[in-house]
Amino acid sequence: GSGQNRLQSAGSPKPADPEPPAPPPAAAAVSVPLVNEVQLTAATGGAELSCCRCTVPFGVVVLIAGVVVTAVAYSFNRHGSTISCLGLALLAAGLALLAASALCWRLRLERRKERRRESQTALVAGQRSVFS
Repeated sequence: GSGQNRLQSAGSPKPADPEPPAPPPAAAAVSVPLVNEVQLTAATGGAELSCCRCTVPFGVVVLIAGVVVTAVAYSFNRHGSTISCLGLALLAAGLALLAASALCWRLRLERRKERRRESQTALVAGQRSVFS
């Protein structure tokens, strides 16, 4: 009885392959609206102008991760291994982010000083024209 059913099912023709998957739909064109600086400032609350405030925390986190990964790699004497290279890359990226942050901060201070000088010069020139 059951042996005969196995033979029949084993000898029966296999069902046809399922239909091939449909081709993916054509890529839809997405239009990205152009945004001017005023709209960007309004949307971000002015955060786009503070790159040094943003890169400091990321730089510190990446630097700490680099120290940890490098310490783990060298504790197992894995000089030149993938993990030691990753650790050194993280260290370099962390230092680069912190350096970029310091540079950004310094440039921002220089711009502020320059604006103050310009406004004071314009104020003094305006006072001179009032009194003359």
